[in-house]
Amino acid sequence: MALIADIVSWICLIAGSLFALIGAIGIIRLPDVFARMHGAGIIDTMGAGLILVGLMVQAGLTMVTVKLLLILLFLMLTSPTTTHALARAALNGGVKPLLDKKNDGEDEPSKT
Repeated sequence: MALIADIVSWICLIAGSLFALIGAIGIIRLPDVFARMHGAGIIDTMGAGLILVGLMVQAGLTMVTVKLLLILLFLMLTSPTTTHALARAALNGGVKPLLDKKNDGEDEPSKT
């Protein structure tokens, strides 16, 4: 039974680490603030969430698990609120989302 818990724990820890790495690359590589918020959201929800779940499985039924669960709940409540506030502040500050040029119709050549 301990072997199964270790395997599940390591799967969660590795998957969470991969999500955190992918999100960090997204923060660096994505073009605008709104797309970068998506990378930050991946780190918050999937990365940290899976890492905390893996640590909870490792800890077993102890007070440490309760503390990790409270951290996870706090993260799940505050992350969307923070992302929404950041997006609203960017929009109010005049930052426009980067749109696909093909769908704008502005860059189409004239037919005359």
